[in-house]
Amino acid sequence: MNVCTVRRVLESPERKRRVSSSPSLALRAFKMSNLQTRAERAFHRGGAGAPDRCPSAHASCREEPIFNFFTVPLSASREARGAEFSICSKLHEAKGKALLRKWSAQWRRVGGSVLLLTCFLSPDGFAQTQPRSTRPRAASPAPPKPATAVSPPLPFFTEQELRGLQAVLETSMGQIVLEFFPDLAPMHVNYFAGLVKTGFYDGTTFHRVILRGIIQGGDPLSKDPLKKSLYGTGGLKKLKAEFSKQPHVRGTVSAVLLPGDPNSAGSQFFICVSDQAQLDGQYTAWGRVVEGMDVVDKISALPAGSDQMAQERIEIRKAFLRPIPPPQPIPFVDATPEAMRSYRVRLVTTLGNIDIDVFPDQAPETVRNFLKLSKAGLFDDTVWHRVVAGFVVQGGDVATRTVPLTAEQAAKYLRNLQPEFSDLKHEKGSVSMARGEALDSASTSFFICLAPQPSLDGKYTVFGKVVAGLEVVDKMGAAPVFDNEKPKGRIDLIRADVVEVKR
Repeated sequence: MNVCTVRRVLESPERKRRVSSSPSLALRAFKMSNLQTRAERAFHRGGAGAPDRCPSAHASCREEPIFNFFTVPLSASREARGAEFSICSKLHEAKGKALLRKWSAQWRRVGGSVLLLTCFLSPDGFAQTQPRSTRPRAASPAPPKPATAVSPPLPFFTEQELRGLQAVLETSMGQIVLEFFPDLAPMHVNYFAGLVKTGFYDGTTFHRVILRGIIQGGDPLSKDPLKKSLYGTGGLKKLKAEFSKQPHVRGTVSAVLLPGDPNSAGSQFFICVSDQAQLDGQYTAWGRVVEGMDVVDKISALPAGSDQMAQERIEIRKAFLRPIPPPQPIPFVDATPEAMRSYRVRLVTTLGNIDIDVFPDQAPETVRNFLKLSKAGLFDDTVWHRVVAGFVVQGGDVATRTVPLTAEQAAKYLRNLQPEFSDLKHEKGSVSMARGEALDSASTSFFICLAPQPSLDGKYTVFGKVVAGLEVVDKMGAAPVFDNEKPKGRIDLIRADVVEVKR
């Protein structure tokens, strides 16, 4: 009889009634056990031809370890009571003892018989009787586990510490400097800063690029060029979302997520190359680029496959934290007219150099602005955007920069100027401020006269004069243009150098 038979005997009311009226039923059950099929015996003893599961049709029996129960009346012989009976070798000792107490109690109630259960634990397939020791026994030592590398905990930073730190990413295309939003996303900022501190990002890449959209990096798998097919899948599911009202404007640094899972952020991040308003409130913005957006733009413009994976390896060679440097003073902000007379500006163009002397006595604030913008590099990588033959050539519009100004640069350096008209004339080579209809609308754009222009006198602020490179100005004036006065060929103002001269 297997466990199914015993269960049916105990659970059936009819069976219980018959057993109560005929105590010899237990003995008959014992005798019937001798009729077990060879398959059952092979199964219980683990012999050849044994089935993988109990041959019984009982569903639970097919899922549980199987063992044989035999009932022996009290009047049976010593040999019968002491006979060894086989059980399934998978039987756990503790489970067998618990079942012994359960079934013995039930059999005592229904038939006065004694349930004998022998727990087979020996490997040779036969029941063994083991005396139980009453002595305390030390637990057997657990088998040694294979050694696994345990990552040390990441450094922790307070919000105040994070406010005073920058992360510098030295890439194969230039340096990118980040600052943090620890008040908006404290967990994300701490996690990123901790990874930077431990050198986690060294050797990773910007693996995904979208032209004028975003660049994405920070996947630890990207350290291995042989795992390129897995780039973008590593380092995730570490952080819960910390959404905020911080907009995803140009330069914003935000956490990469798995599709549909807001709590799947980790080491990967992306940088917005342009405003991405559709991402607001759906991704955790935790920082911003304060230096190196020109590098971000270059990375964004690299060729990518149809899957947006960069075809060129852009490596983060080194990432480190540093204190935020003190703000650089605005150049020439307190310079006197006498001090400003000691400087001239050299405009380096694709057609040659142009040297300009300034007139701080007649237009001190306009000269200060011109020297400031030149020293800060805001004229760098702009173009000469207007050419009117025999009249003027015009440049200095920061909106034509190859790399747009950051919001911080614009706020720090750009302002409208009050007019500073004087008796200075608009002669050939004169440098004057361009403006709109409003007299106080001049800001960064300037023009150089190709010939005397008396109609402009007293209406525009003259602040300098070309002292070298007038032939370069003439070349510009002869350039072919479109109907809107824009040169057909690009004429770059590569940079503006402030040069100190002795008077």
